[in-house]
Order: sequence, then structure tokens, then C-alpha cells
Amino acid sequence: MAASAPQGQRSLKRSAKPRNPQPAALAEHRGKRDFRETSEPEGRAAKSAGARFVIQKHAASRLHYDFRLEVDGVLKSWAVPKEIPVRTGHRVLAIMVEDHPVEYGKFEGAIPKGQYGCGTVMLWDHGTYRSETEDAAAAIAEGKIHLHLSGKKLRGEWALVKMRDEEHQWLLIKAGEDFHPHARDNVGFFRDDGPDDGGDQRCTGSEVS
Repeated sequence: MAASAPQGQRSLKRSAKPRNPQPAALAEHRGKRDFRETSEPEGRAAKSAGARFVIQKHAASRLHYDFRLEVDGVLKSWAVPKEIPVRTGHRVLAIMVEDHPVEYGKFEGAIPKGQYGCGTVMLWDHGTYRSETEDAAAAIAEGKIHLHLSGKKLRGEWALVKMRDEEHQWLLIKAGEDFHPHARDNVGFFRDDGPDDGGDQRCTGSEVS
């Protein structure tokens, strides 16, 4: 009879797969979109766990950033109406939206007029993250997650904190030390590429995604 693995190894093995990669996790994402009209990925919950983060610059009716964390086989997602904070203690509103499929993290392109999230989407940053608590899903459920990002652009600490008595409103806060962008100034850092700040006027009235 083979000896059982040490407790630490058993725990690591159990965490190698998302705990709830069910199609229902993406039901809202699918229900809001007509995939005969939009090239966005319909997707499915991933079968293997990851710790990727993605930020997409999204020129819908108003320009915003979509901040996404891979958790339990889907991308937990927040729409950030202002630029990502880079100075310690600076905070901006982040509106939690529906879970997206992991494949959405590679999506770039134009969402057609009349579709949810109409506008142009550009991959602005991507990389991996580490949560200060081992269980990222539990931290989000409790309304606070402290992150260490390691991306192509962003590196350092940020936190997402749910606002009291608000179902979908969170704050994205720069934690740790200031982040110094690889540009002459913050404006250049955020406006170096992709959709401009005017948004897409064809999409007035469309929701964010």
C-alpha cells in the first residue's frame, strides 16, 4: 500500500483545479451577448487553475478600463471608469460586473453597435498576480483582496475593497509603494496607445462589460 502524501502536498494538489468551473458561472456573460453578432469569446469555465490578470482599455460610450482576475476558472471583472491608480493611497471606483471566460483575456476588437459593451477593446496590460491571502475567491467573497501584480506595465501592490452596503461598487486602491510608469508622465503612460478618451459615440446607452 502506497504511503499517503504529506498534508501540504495534498492541499496543493486539491488547489490545482478551480473548485467550481461550472457553465452557470458564465450564464450572465452569455445571456447579455448575441454571439452571432459579436466576435467576443463565448467561452467556458477553465478546467485548470491560473493566476492571471488582464486589463483591457475599453472605449464604450465612455472610456474605461476592465480589470480582470483569473479566479476559479473564470475572470472576475471590474469596470474602472478612471485610470488605474499609481500613487500610494490613491483610490478609484471599480464596478464589479459579470464573470467573463478566461479566453476573454486575449480579446481585442470592436463590439458592434447594439451589443452589450459596444465599442473598441484593446489589451492594455496582462501578467500574473498573487493574492496575500491563499484563497483569492474567499477574499473577494469577503469584500477585500490585496494583490501583487506582475505585468507588462504594472508591477507592485494594489487592493480591491468592496464599499459598505453596495452590491457592485468597489474601490481599486494603490497599496505599497508608488508605481513609476515607464513614460515621461502618467498621461503618456495611459494614453500611449489604443482607444482615445472620447469613447465611442455610436455606443451611447450601451452598458459596460
